[in-house]
Amino acid sequence: MRILHIVPQFEEGGVERYVLHLSREQIAHGHQVSLATAGGKLVPMLHPEVQVLDLPVHRKNLFTGLYCVHCLAKKRGQWDILHAHSRVPAWIAWWTSALTDMPWIMTAHAPYSLNAGIIPLKHAKGVICVSQAVEDHLAGHLPSRTLTIPNGIRKPARLWNGQGFPQNPKFLYVGYLARRKGLDVAIRALGQLKERQWTLDVLGDGAQRKEWETLVAELGLQDRVTFHGFRDDAVEWMADSGCLLFPSHQEGLPLTVLEALAVGLPVLASDIEPHRPLATGPLIPPGDVEAWRSAIEKVLDGGPASPLSAESLTTFEEMANRVEAFYREVLNN
Repeated sequence: MRILHIVPQFEEGGVERYVLHLSREQIAHGHQVSLATAGGKLVPMLHPEVQVLDLPVHRKNLFTGLYCVHCLAKKRGQWDILHAHSRVPAWIAWWTSALTDMPWIMTAHAPYSLNAGIIPLKHAKGVICVSQAVEDHLAGHLPSRTLTIPNGIRKPARLWNGQGFPQNPKFLYVGYLARRKGLDVAIRALGQLKERQWTLDVLGDGAQRKEWETLVAELGLQDRVTFHGFRDDAVEWMADSGCLLFPSHQEGLPLTVLEALAVGLPVLASDIEPHRPLATGPLIPPGDVEAWRSAIEKVLDGGPASPLSAESLTTFEEMANRVEAFYREVLNN
């Protein structure tokens, strides 16, 4: 099978890691894989057999979009299926399919805003949602062939060392530094606990990094909070940390949380819909600094983190096999 993935940029987010590992698995299964993207720091990590097309598929601009469609349509017949990831790629895939008859599908990675940006979804040959929460949110905007395939997790190279609080007072945050991730909430909560022993390592980069570094300085936490930028060895940090903080306001099905659970690292997580199927007890209200301060203080006292279960995790091999079966269903109908 010849597959073209279309991803806006190939930076450090969950969408990019999803495609990075899915493309590797697809090549291992004997498929030919191409990637259309505006580029990013994860491109060198792609399997060497992945053909990369450098196109501005991230720009929300009609003329740029039509240019991308023109470039892809010229390659009519080069791929059996187009697989869009995110909304701008969905428009490009839809228009390219209309010109070439190449079928296209989309993976909905997040609960997108219910506006004109998601018009293409109903015109796809199929849509994969990464969680039931995403499918429920987009209900009424999806085609009849829609399937929830949860994000899969690879077997981690290392497991958690078992050292939690108070013996190992190291908090960890992994993810893109965007407002919806809520890291500022956790920082403000930690700022109320200066008398306690703790550190926070932040792995990731993004639009809010400078703002949140300024916030750390304003709260006098420079010697406690360290921004390390993007790292490709997050599992190693998870294995050696005491607890993961995941204060996000909105997600599809966060790979960071799934990876932490697979490693065995305790997690303090926000109360958002995708986390609830994994929860065995109360989660923390997103955006509530006082609630996060209270939850963090309990962990500092040696109490348990938010109860999340790893029992229902999907392996990456299972996920990739289900995606491949979905491709075949689309191509045979």
